[in-house]
Amino acid sequence: MMRLHTLLEVLPFYKVHGEGNPAISNIANHHKKVKDGDLFICIQGHEIDSHSLAHIAERNGAAAVLAEREVDVNIPVIVVPSTKKAMAVLADYFYKQPSHQLLLVGVTGTNGKTTTTHLIDQVFSFNGIKTGLIGTMHIKAGDELEVSHNTTPDSLTLQQTFYRFREKGVTSAVMEVSSHALDQGRVHGCDYDIAVFTNLSQDHLDYHRSMDEYRNAKCLLFAQLGNTYFKKSPKYAIINKDDDVAGYLIKSTAAHVFTYGLTKEADFYAEDLRLKASESSFRLVSPYGEKDMVLGMAGKFNVYNALAAIATASAAGIPFDKAVQSLEKAQGVRGRFESISEGQSFSVIIDYAHTPDGLKNVLETIKSITDGQIIVVVGCGGDRDKIKRPIMAEIACDYGDYAIFTSDNPRTEDPMDILKDMETGVVGKQYTLMIDRKDAIKAAIKQAKDGDVVLIAGKGHETYQIIGHDVYEFDDREVARQIIREL
Repeated sequence: MMRLHTLLEVLPFYKVHGEGNPAISNIANHHKKVKDGDLFICIQGHEIDSHSLAHIAERNGAAAVLAEREVDVNIPVIVVPSTKKAMAVLADYFYKQPSHQLLLVGVTGTNGKTTTTHLIDQVFSFNGIKTGLIGTMHIKAGDELEVSHNTTPDSLTLQQTFYRFREKGVTSAVMEVSSHALDQGRVHGCDYDIAVFTNLSQDHLDYHRSMDEYRNAKCLLFAQLGNTYFKKSPKYAIINKDDDVAGYLIKSTAAHVFTYGLTKEADFYAEDLRLKASESSFRLVSPYGEKDMVLGMAGKFNVYNALAAIATASAAGIPFDKAVQSLEKAQGVRGRFESISEGQSFSVIIDYAHTPDGLKNVLETIKSITDGQIIVVVGCGGDRDKIKRPIMAEIACDYGDYAIFTSDNPRTEDPMDILKDMETGVVGKQYTLMIDRKDAIKAAIKQAKDGDVVLIAGKGHETYQIIGHDVYEFDDREVARQIIREL
């Protein structure tokens, strides 16, 4: 609990309408979550402007309101130029700057964020570090899981989460950091110790106007590591040397840089790479030593994720040999190149690949481990980047022997319009359109013969499908299992 005027001391300037210095028991930015004594923060969102809901927050017990303009309430109103920026500052202060008390790792990139964060989390955990995890799949504090609604939550939710982490004895947190979050300032107030870059390829061009803007948003994470050096708490940037934008990211940060990749120019690199259907082996070369290691995950892309995890562990002070041993014990992530086995004579793989580069990487891996036919089930999300739709379709046809285009999360778009966009990339090629995703999965599995591989791409771990404004239960993994059993 903190008095309003004390809380406001961290803001450079503001205007106060109304009198009083109430005690603030908590901070909320959703009118329905307001409780007695809360500071309610009005946010101008894409769909809802919560300034119009301030009176409801007051009725629910709000003690004061933070806004960008005057609102009609009978409690103190603090007016600031940007409530989003002020929210980050106030939340960090109110919750006692919890990220400063954590070893905080942020992972950004187009593909691989989820797997990389989970690998880092496992390596830290195997070495006795109690970890927190924030990302696409869930929020985890130690062994406790809760639902995650965004890849990267807003600044208030983040500080509240970090505060809970500290209360549960967590000493290190690993989180996915999306380009949207960086662009919108959601991670303002987060004191990152290590920032990790996986890769950059086409995605989110419905939001970012160009690939340059998309790249620049990623650079923000590394620039925000700070411009000074502290011996007791050094900052590190872990960067994929093989990616075309590596140079931009290296220039954007004053922090110590570790690079990783498959070329000897990187600080941490893999050589003598041997890829199999269920594992990858290679010789790891690093500034801290060399080691032959076997990763229990398939695909070159997972070798990159593993290298990022090893470099991060080294930056965190975990001994090299222990980091390697931990990584060899690490398990893959649900919905990421996940094999579905119900005794069938062909393979079924579920993967979250929802970008051109992600789909290409998965299909290249499958092509290297099978002599059979590759059947691809893939769609593209509605109300999202339309430019990538024909590219995704082209990749599916070029790398697969048979492609079925179907619904992903169509949202408010007509599913057939999405499929027609995909069709423009595969003129003259063979493919099938099936709007119903379950029918598409069934058709693919029915067609598979001994030794073939069915790839069901795009949704991975998701257990829902968004059609219109409604959310329906739908899990690619369970649907595939059910169909295989029936057949």
